[in-house]
Amino acid sequence: MTKKLMIGAAIGALMVSGALAQSPSSPSNPSSSPPAAAQQGTGKADFVMSQKPDQWLASKFKGTEVVSADNQKIGSVSDILFDKTGKIEAFVVSVGGFLGMGSKEVALAPNSFDVIPGQNGAGDILKLALNQEELKQAQNFRPYEPPRAATTGSAPGGLNSLPGGGMRPSTNTPPNGK
Repeated sequence: MTKKLMIGAAIGALMVSGALAQSPSSPSNPSSSPPAAAQQGTGKADFVMSQKPDQWLASKFKGTEVVSADNQKIGSVSDILFDKTGKIEAFVVSVGGFLGMGSKEVALAPNSFDVIPGQNGAGDILKLALNQEELKQAQNFRPYEPPRAATTGSAPGGLNSLPGGGMRPSTNTPPNGK
């Protein structure tokens, strides 16, 4: 449990280090200070000089091996999902397939994993209480895709429509009208 907490805290801290690196400055004259909303983002930079042994870099974390309860490799971390505050919501694991072909991605909350120290200088391993078949049966992870704008040329609200519902004349007619 301690390892789960350490990994979640370390990765979360790394993901939001830029956002948290600023702290609000204290005004020298409180009566002349701007409103609190105007002070946002005016803090002084707080640099992190080095990585600690219990911290992971996201660039090194991608590709971390994921094993089942019986220590069989079932995939690897392909991405990390986090919210606007930097809180890690899930580790995206690529499961099955061969050399990336035929694999699927499944997202699991960080508390689903136990961290197992690597052997003989190897990187740490993430362990799940699930097996590969259970992960293959899990729901696929789908990244967010923003809605697309309509691109029809003549439908209301399309490319040829004007504000207020009017239509533009077609620009596809030849200059001689034929």
